[in-house]
Amino acid sequence: MQLRIAAVDLVSNTCFPALAADELGYFKSEGLDARIELVAMLGATRALRDGAADAMIAGSVHDVLTEFPDWKGVKIAVALSQGTPWLLTVRADLAAQRGDLRALRGLRVTAAEGPDLALKQMLRCAAMDPERDLQLVELSGAKGRDVSFGVFAARALEAGEIDAFWANAMGAETAVSRGVGKVLVDVRRGDDPDEVRFFTFAGMATTDRFIEREPEAVGAAVRAIVRAQKALRNEPALAREVGAKKFPVDAADLIGTVVARDVQFYDPAIGADAVAKMNRFAQSVGHLSKPVAYEDVAAVDYRELWKL
Repeated sequence: MQLRIAAVDLVSNTCFPALAADELGYFKSEGLDARIELVAMLGATRALRDGAADAMIAGSVHDVLTEFPDWKGVKIAVALSQGTPWLLTVRADLAAQRGDLRALRGLRVTAAEGPDLALKQMLRCAAMDPERDLQLVELSGAKGRDVSFGVFAARALEAGEIDAFWANAMGAETAVSRGVGKVLVDVRRGDDPDEVRFFTFAGMATTDRFIEREPEAVGAAVRAIVRAQKALRNEPALAREVGAKKFPVDAADLIGTVVARDVQFYDPAIGADAVAKMNRFAQSVGHLSKPVAYEDVAAVDYRELWKL
């Protein structure tokens, strides 16, 4: 069976287990012809809503709330990686101590649509006004259909168009490896104020309608992703093999390093506590009108598969 997956970002460590499931043959061995297509930013959620995709993968799985209010009609089938996956990368010559968000005052900072809400909330947690204390800028061309934002932003930093960006670890690694950037904040490793690391997580979401129509296909996709996560945890070097087939040459050289550092987060389980904290964040930014039960967010019929 064909499974159409819309991806928010492809040159990324965040959704990498889904790419690995494809390249390592796990989707195929589960009887799926998976087609993963980049539909940048919130376009992937719209593709899911419109039926142009059967599932979507994103570093911020709560993005589905922009098209499925209060989680109505949609479920998260599996986590791709745990925790808010973005890093704040600043230009290398900036005199700033790790974790000091005050260093952003007056600077030009960019973030993709969706992740920008987490950045603004993090700044507020650090007693900063995102509208007054810095310049939030939109990069020309960033919303293009084929744009992987992290790497795109790293190039903008190198070109001097911005002073900092909020994006995935592939973007950060690209900037650091080129000597043009350094990591100021990595929320999953404790740099965050007020537990920003729990704002969201990466996952694969699908609609209730698709689960009802093709429950075995969803289960097959979950099994394939769980197998890929386990393979990457056991042998991180597989990331280079996958990257060589999936990424541009420069990114393929970096993905092995990034994945080796991040495999601890490749856990498929969707915890009730993680969902509750994500929902609190979603409420705080106006994407959720009320608390929603765990079972109305996570596709609990597949939770035994998360333990494989």
